[in-house]
Order: sequence, then structure tokens, then C-alpha cells
Amino acid sequence: MYSRGSGIIYGFHGCDKSVAENVVNLKQPLKESINKYDWIGNGMYFWENSPSRALEFATHLMNNPGKSKNPIKDPSVIGSVIHLGNCLDLLDYEKLNLLKFGYEILEATLKSSNKPLPTNKPIGNLQELMLRELDCAVIETLHKVRKDEKLSPFDSVRGVFWEGQELYPNAGFREKDHIQICIRNPNCIKGFFLPREIDGKFPLI
Repeated sequence: MYSRGSGIIYGFHGCDKSVAENVVNLKQPLKESINKYDWIGNGMYFWENSPSRALEFATHLMNNPGKSKNPIKDPSVIGSVIHLGNCLDLLDYEKLNLLKFGYEILEATLKSSNKPLPTNKPIGNLQELMLRELDCAVIETLHKVRKDEKLSPFDSVRGVFWEGQELYPNAGFREKDHIQICIRNPNCIKGFFLPREIDGKFPLI
């Protein structure tokens, strides 16, 4: 009853300016991510309350064109008003236990057919687990189980990630720590907008 929360958040998605304008003007839908290494499963990805991180990501893809299927020439950000609905919120202790249950189902299923478990793979100098094939498979297994059992599906998934260099020696915080949202039910998105600049003549509310 209490783990659902209020449900309304702001989400931000980094992309090319042409895509941002088309999505905001309802000329094209925002595409789902369907990679087998998606951090919290397949769906539409947003950074929670962080347009700056979304812009940094889009800029990174522009500067590293080989890392994106859709090259970015002009980095931009799409803002969205999102209702999380029935959320698999991995900041919630109860939902973390559910994730463990999903792993057990996946492990048993693959073992019965003599198939190996997928693995999370590190990349980069920091050797961070950026390619989350195991985590993605576990979450997709949970979605499938709920569908098979005719339980209400999860509309969204929410997770926290520690990423990047330590902010200072022996820090428990990193430069790119963030909360990410994966939307599976497009009706969770109540509207898109282009983030505006702060008017410095007035106090920030």
C-alpha cells in the first residue's frame, strides 16, 4: 500500500535535437530500448530529475558515434511528466526481494535446458558492469512470469546506479550516480516538453 508512492516524477531523455522536437510535437514516438544488456529491462529510458545528466549522455554519444545506433549531431533533452503506475521500484526493499525471486526462476529455467546464465560485463578503465545482460534477463523474466500468471504487469522499473570516478578519495559517491526509469507502458507518460532555462531574475521554486 505504501510502496507505490505518489507516482509522479519528471524524467529526462538525451537524444538528437531533431528527435526531441519531433517527439515533443507528437510527430514520432520515443523509441523503446530493446537491447539484451539494458540495465533495468526493455523500455523507454529516462533519468529522474536530471536534465543535465541526459544532456551529458547525448553529448557523449555525439563525441563517440560508434556507441550509438542513432548518431547524434546536436545533443538535446526531452523532458517528460511520468506517472510510474505499478512500478518495480528497486529502491524498495520489498521489490529487491522480488528481483532475487526472478533470478531463481531464471536460473532454474536455464539449468533445466542446459543453458548458461547470461553475465553482467564490465567495460572501460573503471571496469564497471555497464553491459547488464544478467540483470536485464532477470527483470524480463519477472515481466514474463507476471504475464503468464495473469498478474497486473509492471508499468515501469526504477533503479539507482553508481557510475563514474569517485568524487574524492575513498568516497561513497561517484561523479555519475543517478536514478534511472524504464517505462514499459507508454500511457505512463502524461506529456513531453523541452526543458527551459532558469530565469535568474527570480528565485528558484
